[in-house]
Amino acid sequence: MITTTLPAKKSLKALAAAAALICFCGINATKAQSGPETENGRYALSAVNDGVLRLDTRTGVVSTCSNAGTGWACYAVPDERAALDAEIGRLQSDNEKLKAQLALREPTVPGKIDEPLPKQDSLKPGGPKVADGERKIEIPLPSDRDMERVMSFLEQAWRRLVDIANRMQKDVTGKI
Repeated sequence: MITTTLPAKKSLKALAAAAALICFCGINATKAQSGPETENGRYALSAVNDGVLRLDTRTGVVSTCSNAGTGWACYAVPDERAALDAEIGRLQSDNEKLKAQLALREPTVPGKIDEPLPKQDSLKPGGPKVADGERKIEIPLPSDRDMERVMSFLEQAWRRLVDIANRMQKDVTGKI
């Protein structure tokens, strides 16, 4: 019996040592991954002409730091992204308000259908058929009297143009 209990005590001690080693390694691995606070500190500094740029590695805020004679002072740099995000948010809320107003006015536009109309070529002989009850658009051809009026107008305009050209040619040649 004595021989069976000794190995059990040794294996128990070995098991406890292994568990402690695993816990210790796990804690150190967690500390190694904790972030910049344990590596280089919370802030990353970069020298510029009139002072230092400071980056907060936790929040991402950038500040300019300078010595103004009374001591060092840091001021946050205006964030363009924050201004853009604010404007985008404002426009999205305006858009939602306008959509709600349109929905209250009239739920649907009369005569509008949800499906797009099929594309058809109106120049093909098998163009769209017009039902008997639908309205037809007819364009009347000009009458003979209308054609005579257009022809006389064009003839008069042509004669005036030729007369103007002849006068200009006489003016250029010096025979006035």
